[in-house]
Amino acid sequence: MSNFTQRRRKIASQLRKEGTDALLVTNFINVTYLTGFTGDDSYLLVTPKKAILISDERYSTQLGEECPDLDLEIRGPGIQMLPWVAKVLTKAKVKRLSVEANSMTLGLHAGLQKELPGCELIPCTGWVEELRLIKDRTEIDRTRVACEQARRAFEVVRAGLRPEMTELEVATELEYQARRFGGKCLSFPAIVAVGYRSALPHASPTSRQLGEADFTLIDWGVNDGLYMSDLTRVLVTGKLSPKLRKIYEVVLKAQLAAIAAIRPGVTCEAVDKVARDIIVKAGYGKQFGHGLGHGTGLEIHEAPRLAQGQSRMLAAGMIVTVEPGIYLEGWGGVRIEDDILVTREGHEVLTSVPKQIDECVVG
Repeated sequence: MSNFTQRRRKIASQLRKEGTDALLVTNFINVTYLTGFTGDDSYLLVTPKKAILISDERYSTQLGEECPDLDLEIRGPGIQMLPWVAKVLTKAKVKRLSVEANSMTLGLHAGLQKELPGCELIPCTGWVEELRLIKDRTEIDRTRVACEQARRAFEVVRAGLRPEMTELEVATELEYQARRFGGKCLSFPAIVAVGYRSALPHASPTSRQLGEADFTLIDWGVNDGLYMSDLTRVLVTGKLSPKLRKIYEVVLKAQLAAIAAIRPGVTCEAVDKVARDIIVKAGYGKQFGHGLGHGTGLEIHEAPRLAQGQSRMLAAGMIVTVEPGIYLEGWGGVRIEDDILVTREGHEVLTSVPKQIDECVVG
């Protein structure tokens, strides 16, 4: 039995528990997770006995290659999605339909109610996302690949850095190298921030040159084709000042302590607290203004969240980032990020880019 079939069977069990006839999956990422289909503009109808993928003729061949075990309802040119979905639901005799409340648009919801007045639409949240929290072996292996592609791309880019290179040029080179080493693309547009601009946690690359400051923050990751990695490093491109060393060591201490705390049964907020307490004690609590980390997978930001107020317990199979930071407006910021797999015994660091401060000095 394929992983996709097992996932759909779990949804079928949820349907029986909730007493509804079917789930209409309208989140394209969730469709991919449940079927292996990598296209878009397609919905999935899951019933207790079967699954039907609702798509169009552009994807006929691709659907046959990626998910040959699924029933298909392919609409032709000129047929809109709404009436086609209504037709499929009528054919399947669905009277009580669970819908993804965080994905279905108001327009689609209203349209279905109009087309199918005898069908009750019941909002649900998190059915598929809860499954996505725990990665299976295939997902973990693909994340390993994405981490390795990120490492190799970064090493090549780092070796070619020059003072006259701009943030934009570094970001572009990361994208190129990620693809060169087999990635589909970067997981997200790379953050490359020189000097004082690194105080912006999500800075967009500009024409500012590396040589204009003594350090540069780089936040990047690689999409292996489905699964994503996410890392951050600070490179010392000029003089390693006492201030930079001090702040860097605080952030690194906080990160290493938080990673050491990761194991099944520990809450997400407890891991966040380990890192946050160290940064607060060092006097930089107000300069750490975001959560400690997040899950990764088919999307770069997934559950769980390592943050204050997050009482969810970690479990084996979760993959999370750990990325504490200190940001000083007008001076710059330091963030260090790695991807961590929660294992039965504790944890495993999936990323392997050097991060001791002296290893981050660009010669």
